[in-house]
Amino acid sequence: MENIYYLLLAFLVGWYFIYLRKVSESARKHAARYCEQTSLQFIAIARKFSRPKFDKQHGLYFFSVFEFEFSGDGESSNTGELTLRGLKLNQVDLPAYRI
Repeated sequence: MENIYYLLLAFLVGWYFIYLRKVSESARKHAARYCEQTSLQFIAIARKFSRPKFDKQHGLYFFSVFEFEFSGDGESSNTGELTLRGLKLNQVDLPAYRI
């Protein structure tokens, strides 16, 4: 009987890593699309953290925060923050940057 629990645990760990990869790909697409729409040059993206969260309006979901680098003038680089709720874009925060 305990083998079923080990199998279930292995399945959940595997699913979690696959899901985090899917979230990372979604964040990259959102950041690239945002940079394209605002005429910025997208450079790189990195995850700060991901954690499960619960609220009454959305239920249980994974809340993820990513930092992405962009350039407004092609010479300097700045860091912005992108938050996702599940696979959907929640918010983009950018500092002041040179155009």
